[in-house]
Amino acid sequence: MEEQKGRKRDPLEWEELSTEHIIHDEWIDLRKSAYRLPDGKVFEPYYSYSRRDYVVIVASDEEGKYICVRQFRQGIRKVTTEFPAGGIERKDGRQYGRTQDVSAEDALAAAKRELLEETGCESDEWKPLLAVPSNATIADNVAYLFSAKNCRRVARQTLDDTEFLNVKTYAADEIEAMIANGKFEQAMHILAWYLRKEGEGFV
Repeated sequence: MEEQKGRKRDPLEWEELSTEHIIHDEWIDLRKSAYRLPDGKVFEPYYSYSRRDYVVIVASDEEGKYICVRQFRQGIRKVTTEFPAGGIERKDGRQYGRTQDVSAEDALAAAKRELLEETGCESDEWKPLLAVPSNATIADNVAYLFSAKNCRRVARQTLDDTEFLNVKTYAADEIEAMIANGKFEQAMHILAWYLRKEGEGFV
């Protein structure tokens, strides 16, 4: 078994032979690579990309309603209902890539900032749910999922130039119905919902 950067290579790993950066700017690193497969065959092109890590917040208010936002999502060309979420800010001018060697905003700090910016709400009751790769097949970014309880409105929204969203609250059974009916369409948001549900035993 080969050694790779001080560790043994798993026999199922693909060996990267070459990589071309098709788009490499401050927003995304879109790559075209060639890999040697475990059986020795070479496969190309394989497309992957790097985007920044982000947070998702399952936030409930003091009445036990869940705070959601509605906004247009270009990938599916629809207005979706989802939980507050947003990117973890970096200080190196990039919007992507692993953050071990750069100065990046803490995930919890990002979650608090995004909740405040998108909804005007704050919470003193935060709980991390999970940190998980967003799309391990083609991307390297991580989603940090949080729970925030007893949120209270303290300010107005402060949205980015490209953000146009409305805030709406839902009861737990309404969220469940939207998920069941395909009306709550963000996979990581659904995962966050069920992690919080499992932890608190509601619905």
